[in-house]
Amino acid sequence: MILKKQIKLHRKLAVIFFCAITACSPKYKNPHIEIQTRRGDIEIELYPDQAPVTVAAFLSYIDSGYYKNSNFYRVLADDNQASNAPKAELIQGGIWKTNYKLSSSLPGIKHETTKQSGILHTNGVISLARSAPGTAGTEFFICVGNQPGFNYGGESNPDGQGYAAFGKVFKGMDVVLSIYNAPEYEQELDPPVDIYNIVRL
Repeated sequence: MILKKQIKLHRKLAVIFFCAITACSPKYKNPHIEIQTRRGDIEIELYPDQAPVTVAAFLSYIDSGYYKNSNFYRVLADDNQASNAPKAELIQGGIWKTNYKLSSSLPGIKHETTKQSGILHTNGVISLARSAPGTAGTEFFICVGNQPGFNYGGESNPDGQGYAAFGKVFKGMDVVLSIYNAPEYEQELDPPVDIYNIVRL
């Protein structure tokens, strides 16, 4: 009788332990974040194994609350670029329009090329905007369609180093396209699309 009670107790404890472990386990292998916008939410999977420096910096900006009340402010489409320049399609956002002082004060992130990470600029990939290598910060863009010109050795940047891709849209590509098709004037979204916040999931 005592043995049966002990077996039942051990089973209950095993079930409780399993449930606790399952509840505490991450939902995904890689971290996921959500960009909460006026036009809907965009869920993105980040790739820390491939782009550790970039992902760590981006998550630190999220944890610091930098993206609260920021926006998507730029769109590159086939019909709003010079005919003699390499073409690209994307939406770009961050805090440059809403908190330029903070954006410009942050140190640049060490540049992780697509040659190093293996993350190519395909449809839905998120990447850091920059001028020179190592100057990227809070500003990011999401590719609409495949953009090989942004990869290492691509033609979209004269230095040939490309941009630092670090994740991909997991859910909400329809929201990306909604922003991409929003009214714009000379590559500036008019009005900008509000980002209420970016959070970890």
